[in-house]
Amino acid sequence: VRALLAGLCFAAVAGPVGCFIVWRRMAYFGDTMAHSALLGVAVGFLLAIEPMLGVLAVCVAVAMALVVLQRSRPWLSSDALLGILSHSALSFGLVAIGLMAWIRVDLLSYLFGDILSVTAADLWLLAGGGAIVLALLAAIWRPLLAASVHEDLARAEGIPVAAVSTAFMLLVALVVALAMKIVGILLVTSLLIIPAATARRFARSPETMALIAALCGMLAVAAGLALSIRLDTPAGPSIVAAAAALFAVAQVQVRRRTGITPG
Repeated sequence: VRALLAGLCFAAVAGPVGCFIVWRRMAYFGDTMAHSALLGVAVGFLLAIEPMLGVLAVCVAVAMALVVLQRSRPWLSSDALLGILSHSALSFGLVAIGLMAWIRVDLLSYLFGDILSVTAADLWLLAGGGAIVLALLAAIWRPLLAASVHEDLARAEGIPVAAVSTAFMLLVALVVALAMKIVGILLVTSLLIIPAATARRFARSPETMALIAALCGMLAVAAGLALSIRLDTPAGPSIVAAAAALFAVAQVQVRRRTGITPG
């Protein structure tokens, strides 16, 4: 029951946040945050603090580093910067964990999640953190949406595009930290993107797409957990597999209804 509730809470948060990741074409940024999380786990163990706090700290630091590098290194593309930060953080995390011989670290649980080990305290933390993310996202929804549609026009209207974009990157960092136990570091981006991509074909407004994306994520969580129980498969990957299957079914339905190949 705790696993189901935790998954539903995260899906409710990941849906709206994932919509902006899809709209702004920031999938690679999500991967960078996810890979950086492993270094955060190592930092958490080294400092003897909750790994989630270490993940949040490192993800925020990487997001801020990206902002600084984008401004000071305009000759280097964002994709190149993201690639450097992503693989560097992942490698440093693996090296740090490898050097901590006195600590036994279950890498698989962090890489692919262990939703069945969620405790009541984890559930409250996830619910509280998710509520904070949704509240902050609602506060910046309009300016962030305007910046996502057309940055230059939003800037001309007086919207602080840089500040809003930075705030959104920090929200993504918080979501990644919250998702660590649900689907794991390597799969978190997929649960952010796939439900949002599924919802895009059925939504007539941004708000509707955010709602449908959250519902698709919840359905994927329920179906994935049911699949995991039935077939004795890993819960995190099963959830992502269910989300992918839902996306495929949605594309087939759209094609039958319109006669047009999606994409």
